[in-house]
Amino acid sequence: MARQTVAEQFVDTLTRAGVKRLYGVVGDSLNPVTDAVRRSPAIEWVQVRHEETAAFAAGAEAQLSGRLTACAGSCGPGHLHLINGLYDAHRSMAPVLALAAHIPSAEIGTVYFQETHPDRLFAECSHYSELISHPDQMPRVLQTAIQHAVGRSGVAVVSMSGDTAGQDAPQVTTELAMATRRPAVRPADDEVAALARMIDEAEKVTLFCGSGTAGAHPEVMALAERIKSPVGHALRGKEWIQYDNPFDVGMSGLLGYGAAYDAMHEADLLLLLGTDFPYAAFLPDDVSIVQVDVRAEHLGRRSKLDLAIWGDVRETLRALIPQVREKGERRFLDRMLKKHADALEGVVAAYTRNVERQRPIHPEYVAALLDEEAADDAIFTVDTGMCNIWAARYLTPNGRRRVIGSFNHGSMANAMPQAIGAQLLDRGRQVVSMSGDGGFSMLMGDFLTLVQYDLPVKVVVFNNSSLGMVELEMLVAGMPPHATSYPHTDYAAIARAAGAHGVRVEDPRDVRDALRETLDHRGPALLDVVTDPNALSMPPRITRQQLTGFAVSTSKIVLNGGVGRMVQLARANLRNIPRP
Repeated sequence: MARQTVAEQFVDTLTRAGVKRLYGVVGDSLNPVTDAVRRSPAIEWVQVRHEETAAFAAGAEAQLSGRLTACAGSCGPGHLHLINGLYDAHRSMAPVLALAAHIPSAEIGTVYFQETHPDRLFAECSHYSELISHPDQMPRVLQTAIQHAVGRSGVAVVSMSGDTAGQDAPQVTTELAMATRRPAVRPADDEVAALARMIDEAEKVTLFCGSGTAGAHPEVMALAERIKSPVGHALRGKEWIQYDNPFDVGMSGLLGYGAAYDAMHEADLLLLLGTDFPYAAFLPDDVSIVQVDVRAEHLGRRSKLDLAIWGDVRETLRALIPQVREKGERRFLDRMLKKHADALEGVVAAYTRNVERQRPIHPEYVAALLDEEAADDAIFTVDTGMCNIWAARYLTPNGRRRVIGSFNHGSMANAMPQAIGAQLLDRGRQVVSMSGDGGFSMLMGDFLTLVQYDLPVKVVVFNNSSLGMVELEMLVAGMPPHATSYPHTDYAAIARAAGAHGVRVEDPRDVRDALRETLDHRGPALLDVVTDPNALSMPPRITRQQLTGFAVSTSKIVLNGGVGRMVQLARANLRNIPRP
C-alpha cells in the first residue's frame, strides 16, 4: 500500500463513509486537506463564500439523503463561522462531520495568531469533538467521530492542525468497518402491552406527530383508523403525516392552525409520536400522556408522562396495532374534524379577499400560488420568521415534497444555504428557497455560489423590508416596533448583476406568471416579491396578556392567518364522516 499523508487518509476515510462533498472555504491550515480533495476522484470540494453556509448546506444534504456529509473551516475565524450551521444540523439530527482546522501544533496554548480551542468550542453542538494532535490517532479518531455522527444522528467535530495533516499517516493493515445505517429499535413487549391497555381504556385518544413519524405514515393511519383518533402534528411532522390523512386536525404550536390544540386538550389520552415538541404552553397538563421516541433523552422532558416508550414509531406501532381493540365510537373524532374545518374556513378569507388588487402584495397569496405552481416533488427550504408561517400554512405535503428549515435552532438566513446542499444532492429536482429579505440579505454573498456552480435553485424573496416576526414579538410584548425596518432593496437587480435570472413583482396580478417564469428558468433564478409588512399571523391560542400587548402597540395592525388549500382537505375529510 502506498504511503498516505494524514490528510489523504482523512479524505479516503470520508469517502469510504459515503461522503460525496466537502463544503467550506479554503485557508492555509486546510491546505493539505483541500489538496487531498483535489486529487481524489471520489469527493468534491464545494467552495462557498461563508463557512456558515457550508454547515447549513451540509446539514441540508444530510437531512435529505440520510447519509453522512461534511464541512470544513480553517483555523480560528474559519471554523468559528461553522458553529451556527452546526448547531442547526445537530438540533435537526443531521449526521454531519466537521473538520475544524487548527493553528500550528507547536503553537497551541501560546495565544498564537487566530488561536482557539475547537475541541472545546464545539462540545455543545456535537456528540463528539476531539483533537488529532498526532498522526497515530488517525484513522481511529475520525472513525469514532463518524460513528457518533451516524449512530447518534448529529454532528461530530474533528480538530487538526495543518502540519499534522501534512505528516505521514500510520499504515492501516485491516479495513476499517463503519456503520452507515441505524438499526430499528423495538420497545419491550410489556411496554407495548401497557400502551395497548391504556388505549383500550381511554374513550378519546389523540395522536400528535413529529418528525419521528418519517416512514411511519401507514402505521399512524392504521392506528388512527382502529381507535378513531384525530391526528395533529408539529411543524416538523407536517410533511410526513398530513398528506392522505382523513384524521387530520392541523398543527399546534406558535405557527399552528385548526383543531389540533383542542384535540390534544379534550382527549383522555394523548400519544406523542416521534416529537420533541418544545412549547409546553400548548401541551395539556390534565390529560394522560404517552410518548414514543427513539431518542431516550426526549422522553418526558417537555411534559409529565404516564408512560414512556423508547423505540421507533413505526416499529412500536407495528407491534401495538394488533393488540389494540378496535373502537366503534367516533363522535370525538368527528367533532374534532368539524371543528378543524370550521376553524380553517374562519380565516381563509384573510388571503382570498381582493388579493389581486391588494398592494403591497399579500405574502399569503404568494405562498398559495407557489404551492400550486411548484413541482410535486419539490424541495422547499424555508427561512426562519414569517416564511415559516407561510410554509406551515400554505405548502401542501403529498409524500414526495420535502420542507426543511431551521425549525429547532431557529436561525435566520438558513434557507438559501440549505438550498445549495439540497440542489447539489440532486440537480434534476426542483429546489425552492422561501427567503425573507432579512434572512436572504444576511448571507447574500452565497447567492454567488449558486451562480458559480450553475445550481438551478429558485429563490423566492418575500420582500417586506422588515423583520416581520420580530415586529410581531414586539407587538405581543406591548412594544412599538423598533429597528425592524430595512431600506427598500431591489434584490432582482442584484441577482441579474450577479449573472442570474432576476424578476421583481409589485403587482399581485403578475405573481403567478412571475412564479412560472422563475420556476421554468433552467439556471439559478430569484423572484423578488414586494409584500405587505403588515401581514402578521396569530397562533391558534393566545393569552389575555398577549392581546393586551397588541392593543397597547397598535389599533391598526391587520392580523390574519389563511390556510391555503388545507380548508379543502378539511372539508373533504368531513365528507368521509359516516352518516346515520
